[in-house]
Amino acid sequence: MRVPEINENRMDNQWITSGNAGSRDAVLVFRPTLLEEKSKVNKIPSQDNREILKEPPVKGSGSSLLQQPNQFPVKRDGNLLFNQILTTKISYDKILPSINASLGANLTLKQNTSRILPQQGHFIQTKYVKKSVLINKATSEFGAQASTLNITPLENCKERSKNDGYNQKENPYTLNMPAHKLKIKYKFIQTETKLLKKIFSLHGLTEVKNDENFNILWTGVHIKPDILRNLTPYQRVNHFPRSYELTRKDRLYKNIEKMQHLRGIKNFDIVPQSFILPMEYKELISAHNKTRGPWIVKPAASSRGRGIFIVNTPNQIPQDEQVLVCKYVLDPLCIDGHKCDLRVYVLITSFDPLIIYIYEEGLVRLATVKYDRDLDNLWNPCMHLCNYSINKYHSDYIKSRDSDLEDVGHKWTLSALLRHLKSQGCNTHKLMASIEDLIIKSILSCAQTIISACRMFVPSGSNCFELYGFDILIDDSLKPWLLEVNLCPSMGIDSPLDSKVKVCLITDLLTCIGIPAFSPDMRAQYDRRWTRFRNISCSKRMRSADFNVCRNGSSARRLTTTSQTTRPIEEQRIVRNAQLQISRRGGFVLIFPTNDSMQRYGNYLDSSTGIPISTPSVQGQFSFSMILPHNYNQVLFNHLYGQKDTKKEHLLLDRMWQYERALQIGHLVVFSEENLKYKCVEEGKRLRKKLIKSIDSGSELTQLQARQTFSLYLDAVLHRLTREPKDFHEKIILKFLNRVGGAGAKAPVFRNPQSYRVNSKARSAMVAKHLGDFLEQYNRDTEAYVDSFDHFGMIPSNLFDDFLSQAQESDLEAVLAHHTNMSGNMSYLYNRFGLSVPQTPPIPSGLYGFLKALPAMVLTGSIAREFNKCDGYYKSNEKNVTALKS
Repeated sequence: MRVPEINENRMDNQWITSGNAGSRDAVLVFRPTLLEEKSKVNKIPSQDNREILKEPPVKGSGSSLLQQPNQFPVKRDGNLLFNQILTTKISYDKILPSINASLGANLTLKQNTSRILPQQGHFIQTKYVKKSVLINKATSEFGAQASTLNITPLENCKERSKNDGYNQKENPYTLNMPAHKLKIKYKFIQTETKLLKKIFSLHGLTEVKNDENFNILWTGVHIKPDILRNLTPYQRVNHFPRSYELTRKDRLYKNIEKMQHLRGIKNFDIVPQSFILPMEYKELISAHNKTRGPWIVKPAASSRGRGIFIVNTPNQIPQDEQVLVCKYVLDPLCIDGHKCDLRVYVLITSFDPLIIYIYEEGLVRLATVKYDRDLDNLWNPCMHLCNYSINKYHSDYIKSRDSDLEDVGHKWTLSALLRHLKSQGCNTHKLMASIEDLIIKSILSCAQTIISACRMFVPSGSNCFELYGFDILIDDSLKPWLLEVNLCPSMGIDSPLDSKVKVCLITDLLTCIGIPAFSPDMRAQYDRRWTRFRNISCSKRMRSADFNVCRNGSSARRLTTTSQTTRPIEEQRIVRNAQLQISRRGGFVLIFPTNDSMQRYGNYLDSSTGIPISTPSVQGQFSFSMILPHNYNQVLFNHLYGQKDTKKEHLLLDRMWQYERALQIGHLVVFSEENLKYKCVEEGKRLRKKLIKSIDSGSELTQLQARQTFSLYLDAVLHRLTREPKDFHEKIILKFLNRVGGAGAKAPVFRNPQSYRVNSKARSAMVAKHLGDFLEQYNRDTEAYVDSFDHFGMIPSNLFDDFLSQAQESDLEAVLAHHTNMSGNMSYLYNRFGLSVPQTPPIPSGLYGFLKALPAMVLTGSIAREFNKCDGYYKSNEKNVTALKS
């Protein structure tokens, strides 16, 4: 493809800011407009008011029909349908008369026309005229005729796909992007990559290969100290060291508790009363005796609602693991009767000085089941928990299908909620001011430890940034409560609303943090200088030990003189970087520092160092790693707001206006986890027979193939559970999950004996949620397996890949059962040469036979005890216990 000629200077000015390309301050610009839908199809009105899509003829395509399947969406009556493609490799001119003759009056295809007149129902498309046909219902005659023309009837196909729903063809403008010309690289480690990878690639960044150096590292786990120590000034990483002080539930609570003791509970009343078990069990009992009521139990280090449950009394809490137990807020804010909570995105670009932003748009998650204070409903997570990862499995969950409709379904935007509350007469300004206060105080309570770690491990003040996901619950008096802080808020895109918020969020974040637009030569020069600087700094630190040991007065005076000389240079650098960063903040709202921040929070900062103090200490005391006291917070505040002629910015009213406005952006590409794609039932059956025949001939699935088949099978079971709840199958899955609990997936425990007699939809959602968690971990483990080539005795990879692309649940089950019976091993669960592989159980024949045998495949013993431990919760209902153990 020929790359369009583009004015390079204009391109550089458009995608580089804060300085000219090649300068020290120049950074890349990221914009969400690159992800706006640029539809290749044009809507034209039809006589029956349906939307028919067309495309212009493809140049150089000749008159042959499509040789490769493709998907073109057709929207009708609010449903998104997809067309089937003719695969007949003959001339369009020859086939047109035969098609018209076969279809008769039902449908007429016209050459060189932009219209197809549909009367009845299949999708037909050719590469020559690129048109789709939407028909309401196929007749049996049409289906028979379709088979002769190699058209697959819709009723023989099924939805499923794993692609990202976006055309992956390289955008020619990417080659002209400054990031591409400058060879800017990114690196991922254990994180969601789909959205980030698309944004990076469209802006010209490329992924590192082998041992290449990166410009930006995005990871879903805490960064190792060795990586941090070796960062150069132009590199960016998305975590600060020891950020778990804020993101682990137990550490967050302990840090806030310290501030409550030091500064008073009234000033830090931002979390519900909490206890860490089992250490504080006596304190919990004492608090429960004073104020009885439900308690919510959370694992100390988990996310996405995993392992959370609600109890009415402390004696219902297991004592075998560390958990955080919080007082349950019984009077939450409800929208149309549904409990809701907020996901607020908070960006920290520096801890010393402290710079905090809130993104102008957030998300509001609503529980699927209407809220009821009745204690008999405490078991229902789809009523009491608002996590999307739980509620999405409920069959009544509603997704917004239009990004412009921000207050529809069970996920809203923050601005839509504020506008709704404002229309109800609520004081939204006070609410958002309280949320800002909650966020700042929670960060202040953890900052001291993180600053100490930054001084120990991070070479440059601009290396690290962090995007936190604050989960906040609002009660009926509009008081916000902090629930938890997420280390890596989900960047998954499951709806147009997700796409709208998260694409804008990420592009504004990348522009704000500033990825330096340095050429490879400039980076190499920085690498050489920085390596030399680190070596000199290391030797100076070793010599400075004499200052701490011998306490020589002259040495102290020389160190003081040197530090005082370099301090103004460092202060100028900090102020300049902060000013440039604030100028390109985009949709981020600066909440610290602001023009009143020192007045409100100055007493929480050390007067000499400016560092938040969360432990009792003498004013002015500082650790040795700081060398000499400084107050960068005060310096930055004075430069931003200390001048008399300085324009008052970041005022509360300005911030409130920004929170309440809707994001103005076009329709963005939706990266859904699953998009519609049709599987042919007959093709799946044919490939299944071929695969089973190969197994009968002595071939076997490799461990990777077996795990992929098993994963796809459980995924099919998961989707069936959410659509067609079956109590018997739920109990089988529950038993299986309890037995494999030692592998990291814990099944739901129904502590209320009434749970089996109420709301089967919510119960199905609980089982599906934990099966989904198990699948996530299982798939992550599967990535470590590799089949580098087809070796003797294995199923050919081409045949296996074709089978997976067309297989239904019944096909997968048949292959797994037959392979297990023939080979006698369960390589999808165990290593073939493991020492503790159990004997393969007999697999019943017929439908769901493999599913029925699934719990028996799991080792008994230590893992089984996890299952038996839960049986006590069913003793009050012998009928349920018997049903569960059957």
